Amino acid sequence: MNSRASPARLALFWFGIQAVWGALLGISLQARSAQIAGAHALVFYGYLATSGALVAAGVQLLVGPLSDRRRRAGSRRIEFYVVGAALGSAMLIWFYRAQSPWSLLCSYAALQAGLNVAINPYQAAIPDLVERKNAGIASAWMAGLQSAGNAAGAVLATAIADGVVLASVLGALLIATCAATARTVRSWPRRIPPPYAAIRFSRAFALLFLSRASLFAGFYTLLGYLFFYTLAFVTHAREQARIVDGVLILAFTLVGAAGAALGGRPSDRFDRRNVATAGALCAVVALAIFVIGRSIVAAAAAILLGGLGWGVFLVADWAIACRIIPQASAAGGMAFWNLAVIAPQIVAPLAATALVQRLGGGLQTGVTAAFALAALEMLAGICLLRRLPPGLTRE
Repeated sequence: MNSRASPARLALFWFGIQAVWGALLGISLQARSAQIAGAHALVFYGYLATSGALVAAGVQLLVGPLSDRRRRAGSRRIEFYVVGAALGSAMLIWFYRAQSPWSLLCSYAALQAGLNVAINPYQAAIPDLVERKNAGIASAWMAGLQSAGNAAGAVLATAIADGVVLASVLGALLIATCAATARTVRSWPRRIPPPYAAIRFSRAFALLFLSRASLFAGFYTLLGYLFFYTLAFVTHAREQARIVDGVLILAFTLVGAAGAALGGRPSDRFDRRNVATAGALCAVVALAIFVIGRSIVAAAAAILLGGLGWGVFLVADWAIACRIIPQASAAGGMAFWNLAVIAPQIVAPLAATALVQRLGGGLQTGVTAAFALAALEMLAGICLLRRLPPGLTRE
């Protein structure tokens, strides 16, 4: 095999993509909501996150099957990487320059559309190129660089106050990692694509989807309201809250990378349900610590435990998907699998916003309720995960 054809280099583009999401989903969406909407930031953030996720879902459902057709025609799907990286980089500038609620909503929707042109075809790289027996190690690289990318994005969003400069740095990173991964994909030994097979919505796929959706609903509730947690319980100054939020997310993602490294080999050797469950339970305990502790010390302890567990979960989750989704419809299958990540970006903010509005008790009450809801969402996901057939969660 060519020395450039390695799982580590294959995962580089995921680092660039996740750096953008690390900056946006953990810090910039909330900070820009507070900047644009002022006292209505908590509610406006819910609408902003929801609108972007709806666009992402539509684009993935269109691009996934198209990418599979291109693959059967001999493409390595690289053209989708290039278009997505170029559009995403351009839309970042618009997002950070937006000066009104409407402009911010439109720019975020356009950014989601651009990046999601690349995401589905790129996620199909593991089933396209990597043998199933090595899927755990390849998934570990993807999960590890996902956490590292989230960390890099959080650091950049915390350290760079000028939005245009931040957009330029994130865009350059996106393009550079796209170029590196595209070169790697071209170097990988060409495999004949399998004949067309329709995506089957089996019971196992349904359980995988529902468990993943519920777990990610908890994750996005945690991620989305962490900024407001720091504002309520750590510091009442918006700029200081942005910095503390960035540090906490950085710690979460760095520890998540360590969790991903720990989860790779167990995901190839043992029942992946057990690996995923152990990681997810750590995240549930972390959310309980947030709810009970309500301090910077509790937040730090919860972040470290939750990050470690989430990294382990991501590895096993990805490896299970590569086992269940048919290789012949990899990108199309990943499009539906990704709805389990996109749908929570729609539902989680709406559910938490509805709960916050119903309680009407102010920032502290709202944030506490949102974190308790996140713990319940994750517990439901674990229960569904345990119902997966053991034969489909190990090699």
